[in-house]
Amino acid sequence: MSNILEDTKFIMKKYNIKANKSLGQNFLISEEVVEKIVESSQIEKSDLVIEIGPGLGTLTKYLLEKAGKVICIELDTKMINILEDRFSLYDNFSLLNKDVLKVDLKKIISEEKKNSSIKKVKIVANLPYYITTPIIMKLLEEELELDSITVMIQKEVADRLIAIPGEKETGAITYSVYYYSKAEGILEVPNNSFIPEPEVTSKVIKLNIRENPPVNVNDKKMMFKVIKNAFMQRRKTLLNALTNSKIFKSKEEGIEILNQTGLDINIRAEKLKIEDFANITNKILK
Repeated sequence: MSNILEDTKFIMKKYNIKANKSLGQNFLISEEVVEKIVESSQIEKSDLVIEIGPGLGTLTKYLLEKAGKVICIELDTKMINILEDRFSLYDNFSLLNKDVLKVDLKKIISEEKKNSSIKKVKIVANLPYYITTPIIMKLLEEELELDSITVMIQKEVADRLIAIPGEKETGAITYSVYYYSKAEGILEVPNNSFIPEPEVTSKVIKLNIRENPPVNVNDKKMMFKVIKNAFMQRRKTLLNALTNSKIFKSKEEGIEILNQTGLDINIRAEKLKIEDFANITNKILK
């Protein structure tokens, strides 16, 4: 039996804690998985780590030993007591009882960089599955000064996030993740690595934030709007989806743009590379 399992059972009993289903809580009890998450995050003493949803603090303990500072953002007030009890003696530990979607991360990061010797900022988290996508999109779209995001999420979502645009797992979000980061799969995590066991397999992924985007597009907001509309009716051809959603003013305009970009007029959205969407967007804006 791993120490983590013993610790988790002890803490749950001591504080009379049960996993909160509505907050998507499953407590990680695998030493091997925790070590792999920490190792793949490549944390150094000059790093600030922001941990989202630390729960009982299983991962937090390991992060505190490696990082210059760890800021935990936890929504569940029941966990706040536990985290404060466990880590109050660490001088590099800080805790916010807030909803991460409402936190001004840009401000936190700039203050930490200004007032300390922090060089890089990394996100490490075992994310609640019901809210994975909004959190990841917030982290990417706010263009924070991040080095990397290492998270454990539901495998099915993970595979879509780390797909190469145009591969079979591709969804609209695949392009956003690819635009902002270079993504890699780290480790599949079986259900029995948690208590209670979730019904789905999990996966650890790492998003290494790009210094420069992979494509030149004149208006990236417009490009993501094009992508979103292309995927909203994914059974339809790209031409029909973008005509129906008024992205193309008319079918004729659509055919002309697709011809100019060298794309088959019967192609579907998930077959396009990000360069194709950038070209289409630039042509629409002209």
